[in-house]
Amino acid sequence: MNNLGFEFHDDIRPLAALLRPTQLSDYVGQQHLLGPGTPLRKAIEAGRISSLILWGPPGTGKTTLAELIAIYAKAAIARLSAVTAGVKEIREEIQAAKQRLVQNQRTLLFVDEVHRFNKAQQDAFLPHIEDGTIIFIGATTENPAFALNNAMLSRARVCILKKLTTDDLNLVIERAVVHYQQQGQQIQIAAEARALLLQLADGDARRLLNLFEQAVETAQQGAAVILLTADLFRQLVPRQLPGFDQQGDIFYDLISAFHKSVRGSNPDAALYWYCRILEGGGDPLYVARRLLAIASEDIGNADPRALTIGLDAWDTFARVGPAEGERAIAQAAVYMALAPKSNAVYSAFNSMRQYVQQNPSYEVPDHLRNAPTALAKQQGFGQAYRYAHNEPGAYAAGETYLPAQMAGLRFYQPSDRGLEKQLQDKMAYLAMLDQQAKGQD
Repeated sequence: MNNLGFEFHDDIRPLAALLRPTQLSDYVGQQHLLGPGTPLRKAIEAGRISSLILWGPPGTGKTTLAELIAIYAKAAIARLSAVTAGVKEIREEIQAAKQRLVQNQRTLLFVDEVHRFNKAQQDAFLPHIEDGTIIFIGATTENPAFALNNAMLSRARVCILKKLTTDDLNLVIERAVVHYQQQGQQIQIAAEARALLLQLADGDARRLLNLFEQAVETAQQGAAVILLTADLFRQLVPRQLPGFDQQGDIFYDLISAFHKSVRGSNPDAALYWYCRILEGGGDPLYVARRLLAIASEDIGNADPRALTIGLDAWDTFARVGPAEGERAIAQAAVYMALAPKSNAVYSAFNSMRQYVQQNPSYEVPDHLRNAPTALAKQQGFGQAYRYAHNEPGAYAAGETYLPAQMAGLRFYQPSDRGLEKQLQDKMAYLAMLDQQAKGQD
């Protein structure tokens, strides 16, 4: 036991495993869940724990928390990884849990990457959760609402774990230094190196400890004091990959941030989130597709050129490849961020779709009907139609084009921004001509 109240064990496990705490007081972070007096902490300390889903980024303590719960519940812990396990392995662990139960021994079954299990595999746990054969704890980096079925979610409490803070990670660093001191190695970490290590860890304690251990092993050995420098960490991680998970929560958060930055007319933010996606290995054409959605949803007729520019950027990428194509997509993103915004078409389209769905299918007015046959002409189809090009200004003032039941309804309401200001003026002018035509009737 050291002066930080933390117990270490001398073995050959990785540093992250060596420093895994065995009591709640040593658990780092997640104070919103495990702070003094919180319901979850009280339940764990009392050994009364129900099934849980632990959702959070890597290295935030999901596995550690499961192992601590097993300790406090005096339960045997069984582990499965959804990456490698199937129904056969699930059945074997359930059978072993039943045998322990006969001997009055509870089992905590910890399933890592639980979101990788399909519905049938998830369902295999349900009866054994309900009858108390196992305490089920699943760990996932994906949103449980999308990754897990409703039956599983109804039987387990979802706990959200957050990235570790700088203070949390600094405590982890201090514990690593103390561990090496106990092994007879004096470690010093320069201030710049500490700051870089915290940045590289990005809220992930396991990543931090892995880098710390690699740095110690790489540093000059045999010296009285091993000095960890920023250059040493740069050698270990020459290029930092930003947090990213293709098609996972981080991915969709980045895409959401990108879309909202363009909608919010902030070109720098749009470029930042775009580059985060690129540096994380994301598909630039996914961003190009999102830009086309933005062009019609958020810009619309305020600047119709946005749609063309988005298509041109996509075409450029296809023709010249990523190096110049990624820049073309960036150009389109900046243009759309600074373009005038209007969702008038988006709103009108959605409103009209809803109107059509909720109302009868009105007949096409006779003057708008097609009249390809003599019988159709005898019915009067198309006879009263006024050909707009034969009218003054190519506009048949007073003509109606909607069913009579929809008279007076307006769906498209252009904004007063960009080109739509001109469209607004045009619509007002045409409405005035309609009123004049009605006054002459």
